[in-house]
Amino acid sequence: MTKEYKLHRKLNARLINMIAIGGSIGTGIFVASGNAIHTAGPGGTMLAYLIIGLMVYFLMTSLGEMAAFMPTTGSFYLYANNFVDPAFGYALGWNYWYNWALTVASEISAASLVMQFWFPHTAPFIWNALAFSLFVGLNALSARGFGEAEYWFSFIKVSTIVIFICTGTLLIFGFFGHEHTGFKNWMIGGSPFQGNWTAVLGAIMIAGFSFQGTELIGIAAGECKDPGENIPKAIKQVFWRILLFFVLSIFIISLLVPYTSPELASSDVEMSPFTLVFKEMGIPFAASLINAVILTAILSAGNSGMYASTRMLWYLAKKKHVPEIFARVTARGIPIYALGATTLVCLLAFLSSLFGNGTVYFWLLNASSLCGFIAWLGIAISHYRFRKAYLLQGRDLKKLPYVAKGYPYAPLLAFFLCVLIIAGQNYQAFIGKQIDWQGVLISYIGLPLFILLWLGYKWVHKTKIVDLQHASFKSERLGEEDEEVLPQPSFCEGQGARSDKRRHEC
Repeated sequence: MTKEYKLHRKLNARLINMIAIGGSIGTGIFVASGNAIHTAGPGGTMLAYLIIGLMVYFLMTSLGEMAAFMPTTGSFYLYANNFVDPAFGYALGWNYWYNWALTVASEISAASLVMQFWFPHTAPFIWNALAFSLFVGLNALSARGFGEAEYWFSFIKVSTIVIFICTGTLLIFGFFGHEHTGFKNWMIGGSPFQGNWTAVLGAIMIAGFSFQGTELIGIAAGECKDPGENIPKAIKQVFWRILLFFVLSIFIISLLVPYTSPELASSDVEMSPFTLVFKEMGIPFAASLINAVILTAILSAGNSGMYASTRMLWYLAKKKHVPEIFARVTARGIPIYALGATTLVCLLAFLSSLFGNGTVYFWLLNASSLCGFIAWLGIAISHYRFRKAYLLQGRDLKKLPYVAKGYPYAPLLAFFLCVLIIAGQNYQAFIGKQIDWQGVLISYIGLPLFILLWLGYKWVHKTKIVDLQHASFKSERLGEEDEEVLPQPSFCEGQGARSDKRRHEC
């Protein structure tokens, strides 16, 4: 291994498409969606998921425009660095790294909890060790190994939701001996909207967390084959997938299960809204089926988290923010030292959950809970300034591989909604008789950490807001600046690159 080896473009259109949709399908839709319906009623929950779905669509089209034109593993770091402020990019890079590193630690813990459903008398350490080994092993193989694993994890999740939508629709129309309910459950209490505006805000919080992970496509763009073609293809399908998988699933649950049902408020897999609907069909092993899907979602999140955090640490090393050794890559295109360092942080964070009643781990996890929304905020700001710089420099929009619709209103709306979600993380702490300051500190600790990184770097390096007239587009079309994502020169030596396409690949 030498540091001259580069990352490889091994993620094809099939893998990128599944990463795009699989990143947004986590435990949120399988478990937390029931709590949202119970809190805000069917109408309030549908409204919340539609709002967040629209926001995520705008964010992904914004990210798609930048990623297709400037495909790079640095993603949010590079875009913010080039078009907003180098200090902002620096803070976003670290924010995304520790977000996923701590998320992997939480997924290790979650895996053992899920396995206890089937094996209640086994030691949790066994399942923790197996999950940890799987996350590290899949990411130590190659980018293609990560992509293939994520493809099949996502395939299982997508298949479950498609089956759920089909069977749920049949139940609604009276098949399997089920009562034809119509919109009866929507009118309990006289209205599909329950509670006041805080109930809808609570559902928006749940929906927001459910969609986290869709931005993974930005990191994967750096190792995507022909990103100018494959990234736009994946992005264009995001909206319809969001509409189908999330909104339609919520709609079916709300028609079949009364929002007043206490089972919806439970976080137990046996009370998952998906489990309840499958039980209506008379499937005796419904809880085990959904538990298996939830395990798949956990493994998918851990696998993706290890990949994303490793690549971001590698990019930070490439930009000399951490020791250069973390920028070294194996012949298979794996930043092995960055993987090792991230693995160690994940392990330490996980071990902290075993001591002191998990206090340290709880604080770390809360510090990372806002990180996904901060990353989304960075995408909205970066795209607004990216397009503005592009036009100010007299560039032709037709030369962009993908043009996001709705500019400038789309990124501005996404920015506003991200600010709303960040501000409302623990709105309950402010609406009581007195402010719960401890709850505020625990819920929002990730925000001052991000601001400290941003302003600290700005103070030390005296960075300034980027002048858009002179903003850099050096990474455009496979990268003058980001050569790390290109194949090694030796890849093409002696290969007889006769065709124009082959010469372009070389």
